Amino acid sequence: MSSIKVLYEDNHIIAVEKPAGVLTQPSHEASAWQGRAEPCIFNDVKDYLKEEYKKPGNVFLGLVHRLDKPVQGIVLFAKTSKGAARLSEQFRNHTIQKTYHAIVVGKPKEARGEIKEKINKISFFAEGFTEKSDEELLADIKKATKTRTAELSWEVVKSNGKFSLLKILPKTGRFHQIRVQLSGMGNPILGDKKYAVGNSGVRDSANLEWRDDKSIALAATAISFKSATGDKQIDLEIPLPAEWQKYL
Repeated sequence: MSSIKVLYEDNHIIAVEKPAGVLTQPSHEASAWQGRAEPCIFNDVKDYLKEEYKKPGNVFLGLVHRLDKPVQGIVLFAKTSKGAARLSEQFRNHTIQKTYHAIVVGKPKEARGEIKEKINKISFFAEGFTEKSDEELLADIKKATKTRTAELSWEVVKSNGKFSLLKILPKTGRFHQIRVQLSGMGNPILGDKKYAVGNSGVRDSANLEWRDDKSIALAATAISFKSATGDKQIDLEIPLPAEWQKYL
């Protein structure tokens, strides 16, 4: 468990740094070549807690938010039901401030901006439909077509014209929101081929420079939240990935 990077821990909450290419939570689909479920940071943290505190049997760990598999950065987990309730309340009330950084293709027309629009998930869930029953598929369609507001703000930190480093503050937490909205404004995240579809050949060519198929140039770099007991403000921050420097 030496590979787990713990950024913060108290009696109720633990924050770790998730590597790119690793799931946040367990997948129900088994790996074809391994014949077992893919590794995930959720299980790694449970193993860490079990070994660190010599806990027998199952260890409680609450999942309160997620990062996409190719995204790296800070993830919070709850070690107790009280921690889970307090963090979930903060996420519902949008009092937790998350900060992301991303390298996007090209340079935005403005130095900063806000994006607020209605989006749905209709195009995102369908790739897994073959494993679902008719009832599950119908439920997913109803959920996917529910339109919700997605809102974030961004600013250019630096740019060389070909690539730009953005600081992003999401105000909502919609499915793949940052990836969808940055691509929609004409500046897809470097390496994110899923949402670069329909962009120009120049952008496709630029994305070929990103050699890691397991990751994209998006990282959750900071988070601010309140402790589960009392009113202590906790601010966590990690540096940008070192490998990004060659694009900037």
